[in-house]
Amino acid sequence: MESKTIIASAGKRGDKVRSDCYVEIELTKSGGVKLDVKSKVESMYGESIKKMILEMCSYFNIKDTNILVEDNGALPFTLAARLELAIKRILTGTQKEFLLPFNPKNNYKTTKDKLRRSRLYLPGNEPKFYANAGLHNPDGIILDLEDSVAPTEKDAAQYLVRNALRSVDFYGSERMVRINQLPRGLEDLHFIVPHNVNVILIPKCESAEQVKEVENEVHRIQKIHGLKNEIYFMPIIESAKGVIKAYEIATASHSNCALAIGLEDYTADLGTQRTNEGKESIFARSMLINAAKAAGIQAIDTVFSDVNDMEGLRQSVIEAKALGFEGKGCIHPRQIQIVHEAFAPTAAEIDKAKKIVIAFEEAEKKGIGVVALGSKMIDAPVVKRAHNTIRLALLNNLINENWRSEQ
Repeated sequence: MESKTIIASAGKRGDKVRSDCYVEIELTKSGGVKLDVKSKVESMYGESIKKMILEMCSYFNIKDTNILVEDNGALPFTLAARLELAIKRILTGTQKEFLLPFNPKNNYKTTKDKLRRSRLYLPGNEPKFYANAGLHNPDGIILDLEDSVAPTEKDAAQYLVRNALRSVDFYGSERMVRINQLPRGLEDLHFIVPHNVNVILIPKCESAEQVKEVENEVHRIQKIHGLKNEIYFMPIIESAKGVIKAYEIATASHSNCALAIGLEDYTADLGTQRTNEGKESIFARSMLINAAKAAGIQAIDTVFSDVNDMEGLRQSVIEAKALGFEGKGCIHPRQIQIVHEAFAPTAAEIDKAKKIVIAFEEAEKKGIGVVALGSKMIDAPVVKRAHNTIRLALLNNLINENWRSEQ
């Protein structure tokens, strides 16, 4: 192990910082480990903070050092991530990782067809948002390593996201991570694949080969660690080229669970402005939906960027649902409930679906090939759509499993 410098730092400092910390480490030639801990929670957690620091110094074989910690209520996963990064910024030649134990409350898996109405984006280098994110009940929580993270803090986000996946209780929300654009994103996989991720978002995806690159690296890492857990992919289409290649991207891997669209980058690629009306993106959105449905996976709409316009968000979701989208990105917790409500089947849709399914089932029992409901004939696509409405109503807890007996 060699030192490339004698002093390094990580984290954030200042009066406005909360749920985070600043760590500064200076290597010395003698004197042992000297700590200077300034914490807003010193009386309650000062000793445990010092204990963790000393434990990590021992783990990384650091015997002589001065360590300054300015703590503004950082949780253990944040303190550990900040200190490990500072250590690795000052030392080279170590591949060791200081891994916190897995939180047993996050010992849940996911499925390919899980309900994904909402996914809440959290900046990868902002741990203050992590602890309570699951309380808002999004279907998925995205720990973002890409656009929301400054280039100089990419490494910091990797350690925070890794520790959060292991430690933070997300209250049943699907654990998602948006990696960086390839090839850089392949490095991110080492910080998430062994650490409890459910879905990997692949940004700015433009080819099947990019999906396969991610898939191959995921399998390689899983093999190294002896892991067999299922990890799904959600490629994000964000360019004209990506739109044209949407179907080949959608079918590039059996692990694809959805296609998502990102309209900020897409409209920039077209050289136009994004509008709430969305006329400039109707072709791209329709292409993505068609590709996803043809591949048998979900279609997920872009984010609605005005966090104060709740009615605009509702109308955007209603339009997205009418087009065939099954979910939408959220950039603020207050958007989640609106998204869930707008994507849920209406009472009229549920009632109609119940009548169609029951009429079809009764006709099948009687061996009747032609089914009519009122004056309209019911064919296979109509029945399929009705079954899907019933499935969504069940998933949204709008009806129960015994709905037939209530008719």
